[in-house]
Amino acid sequence: MTHPLDNPVLTSLTGAHRHLARTHGRATRYPADVSPFCALPDEPDAADWADAARLVGPGETVVFPALRAVPPPGWEAPWLGEGVQLVAATLDARADEEAVPLGPADVPDMLALTERTKPGPFLPRTIELGSYLGIRRDGELVAMAGERLRPPGWTEISAVCTDPAWRGHGFASRLTLAVAAGITARGETPFLHAVATNVNAVRLYQELGFTVRREVVFPLLRRTADAPVVG
Repeated sequence: MTHPLDNPVLTSLTGAHRHLARTHGRATRYPADVSPFCALPDEPDAADWADAARLVGPGETVVFPALRAVPPPGWEAPWLGEGVQLVAATLDARADEEAVPLGPADVPDMLALTERTKPGPFLPRTIELGSYLGIRRDGELVAMAGERLRPPGWTEISAVCTDPAWRGHGFASRLTLAVAAGITARGETPFLHAVATNVNAVRLYQELGFTVRREVVFPLLRRTADAPVVG
C-alpha cells in the first residue's frame, strides 16, 4: 500500500473529489476550469496513457503531480516543476477574526488577486475544491488561502497569496493557520506543496510547524495530435 500523499491527485479524485472526476479507465482528471491536474496509477502502462489521451484534448497542457513515469510518444513535456511536499507536525492551527469565508460571488476578486500574485493554478471553478478564506482592506481582497487536494485523511492548503502592496503584515501565516484550523476540526491533517527554489516560502511553512515529507515533481505535459487514444 502506498501513502495517500504519494499520488495525491489520484487519491483525491477517487475519494473526496470523486464528484469532480472525469475518468476513463484508470486515468482521471479535474474539469479544465477547476484544475489542470490529472492522475494515472503509480506505474501506468500503455493502456493507461491511452486512457489519459481520451481525457486530454490535442494540444491541451495538463499537470500530472508526482508522476514518476516517463511519458510515451504522443506527449510533450515543455516544463518540469520541482517542489517539496510538507505536512503539519507542530502546527498551532487557529481561527482568525479577520479571515472571512469566500464564495462564488468573490471569484472575480480571487481571480484578480491570483493573477497579480501567481500562487499556482487558480481557475473560475477552483473554489469548488474546498473552503477559502480571505482578508480585505477597504473592500479589496488583499490576501487569501484555501483548500485544494483531499486525499483520505488529509487536506492540502493552497492558493496562499498576498497582494504585493500588503506583504509584510503576516497575512499568509494567519490565513494558513486559519485554513488549517478548519481542516483539523474535521479530523484531517493539513499538508501543502511549495516550489523547491522558493526558500522563503518553505522556511515560513517550517516556522509555522510544517515539516518536509519529500521532494515532488510537477510535470506539465502537452498531448499531441498523434497520441494513442482508447476508443
